[in-house]
Formats: sequence, C-alpha cells, structure tokens
Amino acid sequence: MSLRTRLTAASPAESLATVASGLRRLLQLLLVVAVLLTVVSVGGSFLGAETSVDELSTETGGTLVATIDGTGPGQLVAYGPDGNVRYRNRTYDIYHDVDPSPVGEQTVLYVASDRRPASAVREQFTTPNTGATATSTGTAVESNGGATAGSNETVDCGDTCLVNVIERVNLTTGEVTRLHASVDDTAGSSQTHDVDRVNDSVVLVGDISFPDRVYTLNTTTGEILWEWRVSSAFSTDSGGRYPGDWTHLNDVELLPDGRVMVNLRNHDQVVFIEPGAGLQPSWTLGTDGNHSRLYEPHNPDYIPRSRGGPAVVIADSENNRLVEYQRENGSWERSWHWADRRLQWPRDADRLPSGRTLVADSHGSRVLVVGRNGSRAWSAPFPDGVYDVELLGTGAESTGPSATRAGLDSRRVRTEGLAPAYRVATAVPPLVLHGLLFVLPTWTTTTDAVLLLVTAGVAAVLLAVEAVTRLWRRLSES
Repeated sequence: MSLRTRLTAASPAESLATVASGLRRLLQLLLVVAVLLTVVSVGGSFLGAETSVDELSTETGGTLVATIDGTGPGQLVAYGPDGNVRYRNRTYDIYHDVDPSPVGEQTVLYVASDRRPASAVREQFTTPNTGATATSTGTAVESNGGATAGSNETVDCGDTCLVNVIERVNLTTGEVTRLHASVDDTAGSSQTHDVDRVNDSVVLVGDISFPDRVYTLNTTTGEILWEWRVSSAFSTDSGGRYPGDWTHLNDVELLPDGRVMVNLRNHDQVVFIEPGAGLQPSWTLGTDGNHSRLYEPHNPDYIPRSRGGPAVVIADSENNRLVEYQRENGSWERSWHWADRRLQWPRDADRLPSGRTLVADSHGSRVLVVGRNGSRAWSAPFPDGVYDVELLGTGAESTGPSATRAGLDSRRVRTEGLAPAYRVATAVPPLVLHGLLFVLPTWTTTTDAVLLLVTAGVAAVLLAVEAVTRLWRRLSES
C-alpha cells in the first residue's frame, strides 16, 4: 500500500504520526551525514592546519607585510616582491597593527600582545597599564604635565597578565627594538590594536582597555602627553558591554590637520577628535546600531582633500564589504563599495597610490588586491585571521586617491569555483558566523563553522519534530 493510500485511509492522528515518522527518519539520516561531514572537516583542519604560507601565489610588486591576530596563528610575516617569505615573527600570541617605519626602507613598526603567567611578568615589569590620568588639553603631541604611563609600583592582574608591546623590526637583519611595553589584566578587551607614529619618540595609542581612550605617549620617558576618553562624549549605555568590551576602540590615525580619527567598533562609528576641544559630532561617520551604514568596522583610513577627499575607506567587517564615504556638503555620502561572495570579515583595506585597494580578508583566508575597475587584480591564500597588510614603498595605510577622484567602480564580484562552504556562509548572519569562528580553536575554518551550524540546525529541527509529535500524541490520547 502506498504512502498516499495509507494517509487517505488513516485518521488525522495516524496520518500525522506517519508523516512525523518519515520526517524523523529523514532528519536522523541528515544528522548522521552532517555529523560525519563535520568530523571529517574538523579533523582535516586539525591535522592539516595551515599556520603559515611560505610563498604567495603571486608577485606582490614590493615587500608585503601582514599580521595575524588571535583569531588565527598569530604572527608577523613579510614577503618579497617574488612572493617568497623573507621574515616571520611568532614571538607573541597576537599581532595587530603594522606600519612602515622611516628608520629604514625595510623596517616596520608593529604592536603585539602576549598572555603570560603573572609570576613571570612581575620579574620583568612593574608598571601596569592601569589608566594613569593625563590632561586632555593642548595638541596631540604637546606635553601638558601629564602622568607617566602606568604609575603603579606593582602588577595586579591575577594569575595571567597581558603584555602589550610596541616594537620595530628590520626585516632584512631581523633586529628587533622594543619601544614600549605595558601590562594589563586579561578581563574584557585589553589588547592594544593600533598605534600611529607621531615623531621619533612619540606615538598615538588607541587604548582598547578600560577606560577606553586615545593618548600620545613618549616612548622614551613613558609620559602620557595628551589623552581623550570616550566617556567624555558617549554614554556607557551605548556600544558594547561596559566596561568589559564597551567600545572595542581598535584604530587611531593622526590626520594632517592635527585632528585624530578614532574607530569605535562596537559603536559602529568613526569619530573625529580635535585635541583641546574634544569630539566633533558633525564629523561622526555612522550611528550606533545603524548597520546599513557601518557594522563593527575595522581600520578606517582617511584620504585628505589633496587626494580627492575628505574621504574614509573602511573595512566594513560584519557587512562583509569594503566601503568608502566621501564628505559632501557637511555630510558623509557613500562613494564606493566592493565585495565578492568569498569576502568574510575583512579587517583592512588600504588604497594604494595606483588606485588599487589592498585587502586583508580575515575569514576568507586570503590577501587580495582590488583593481580600479572592481576586478580582483590578484588574490593569494593566507592563514585565517589576517588583520593588517602593508605594501612597503607605498606609504603608511592609504596613500592613494579617493574613489571619486580615481573613478573607481563599485562592484559585487561573482566568484567562480567558490567552495560550497562559502556559498552557504553567505546565507549565515555574519555576526553569528564570525562570532562562532572567534570562540572556536584558531585552526578551524569557515567550512568547519558552516558544517557545525548545519549540524546544529538539523539537530534542532529533529528535536522540535520529536517534541511536537509527543505533544500531539498526548493530546490525541486525552
């Protein structure tokens, strides 16, 4: 007797039971398949985790320097023009910002972080980063009698401390020079993400840890010369969890006119600070919670009027796109955007002098260059978690023209031969996928995360079917 005949002859309760039984068997089969695929994928990732790439699959046109943070196998690595690795540093767990240094053509300045036992840290450091105060008047490089960075005599960070360092390395000789180090606890966000060189002895620091501030630091004396605290302009009800990961302040830039541009990731905003005056509200780009504008962005780069600005090119991370906004008639208007179906959680986009854009595709596991016409000029596989990329000889960050001046084409590019996992990933809310990849081991891939989500989804539907079937049986029997 066919299923249709059985359903026609049966009572409603029997019909539902038959359908539920068939659906349950199908879901059980799907769950077994999903679990097997997940085990094979995760096992393969664990056994064959790519923690480094010794040769890019392209010529870079110069020395390419990249960092990987804690979402991947932390390292700073440099490739020569032929694409072959010429330097790698894995001293620390996490590497964030890297910039060319004027000390030498093959020298870079970077920030890194490392978790270490408190007992070991106490032997090396006695000045934690505990939010020493400093006056916030005057210019960003002028001393106003501010406090010394970390003025406490003891380190109190529990059993494990986080060490943040600012260092300079000669990529040719491997010589490393430490400019500054600070110690923090590991609660919340405490990894320094970005510094911007001001002069030979002063750097501008984006301090992600409480009290969420920007300050200029004399690396020779340890003195804080100027600071601005986010709390002076924003309510603690805004952004993320206060005080643990309130702003996730992850990028700072000293502009040619003396202002400071700051990225507040958890506020979905790029803000502008006039030292001595504070926040310039009319210049703020983005709104907390307005994700159509910006969604937890990274590494905004300012393009001045002399190069077709004011404009800001941004890695709009949770929107899985690159975007540029042009300042027009006192407001910010989107002037360019780019994405392809593989782009997942981009965290750096540098406009090169040629008008091309160099990109760090963190969970797309690649480094690429976008051409002026919106095509991919080149793309190279890279370990997951790439954070910042620089092409030496082209200046720090974005030194190229605005999209408006260069006439760049906005485009969402089709990606031929895209792996099935990336196709499925486009249907997953970015915050869910990227959050899962953040908590999973660093060797897991986008494919692993997608399969885990599919497995969890099938299991949830199976449990729901079981629950509804049992409830219907009870109601039918009563």
